[in-house]
Amino acid sequence: MQIAGSGALVTGGASGLGLATARRLAAAGATVTIIDLPTSKGAEIAAELGGVFAAADVTNPDEVAAAVAAAQAAAPLRIVVNCAGIAPPAKVLDREGNPADLAGFERIIRINLVGTFNVISQASAVIAKNDPGADGDRGVIVSTASVAAFDGQIGQPAYSASKGGVHAMTLPIARELARYGIRVCTIAPGIMETPMLAGLPQAAQDSLGEQVPYPARLGRPDEYASLVQQIVENGYLNGETIRLDGSIRMAPK
Repeated sequence: MQIAGSGALVTGGASGLGLATARRLAAAGATVTIIDLPTSKGAEIAAELGGVFAAADVTNPDEVAAAVAAAQAAAPLRIVVNCAGIAPPAKVLDREGNPADLAGFERIIRINLVGTFNVISQASAVIAKNDPGADGDRGVIVSTASVAAFDGQIGQPAYSASKGGVHAMTLPIARELARYGIRVCTIAPGIMETPMLAGLPQAAQDSLGEQVPYPARLGRPDEYASLVQQIVENGYLNGETIRLDGSIRMAPK
């Protein structure tokens, strides 16, 4: 599918993987709408890219619907990339053996999984009404899981469950939306250079990178963005979760 002239919606587009994706899609000719929180740098980045900023909580159907409408008004919406997410650690039992705070577990599931589904649902309702391209494509949706979906570590039950859910719903959604010419894929990144890791000391970042078989370093946000572009442009990629992790398999902790 052609990126140039298409509208693209990127959640979490003000930082990390989302920011790299927004910049790459804009450079390829898309009109990018960034969804992020009002406190983010989304408006500044959208102005830099000649795009649109839509302040929204991905778990709020009305706010996401408004963001989708803004994206469609800017250019025919054909590309959606779900990058919004959180990853606070929490064990099942704390150090004193007390049970985990259920509200914390629910919050991670709600943002990472329910939020992703909400964006897919709201956006696909609009994309499905677009005219198809020459190859029948109306749009492409790319979501973000994690290697934690497959080999989650101690302290990641909520995060792993949320990302496992994103992976698990990829195929059934791809099968459903096939009739509309909408492809659906997911990327499962490994240890990436994101704001969540930027706060760690350099020695800690280097240590994490050395755990990756090859290349022995942290993944770069633009490598994620490059894979997004490949998924969009390769019309036969559909219903698949692709690991982007340097072949790492995470240890228990």
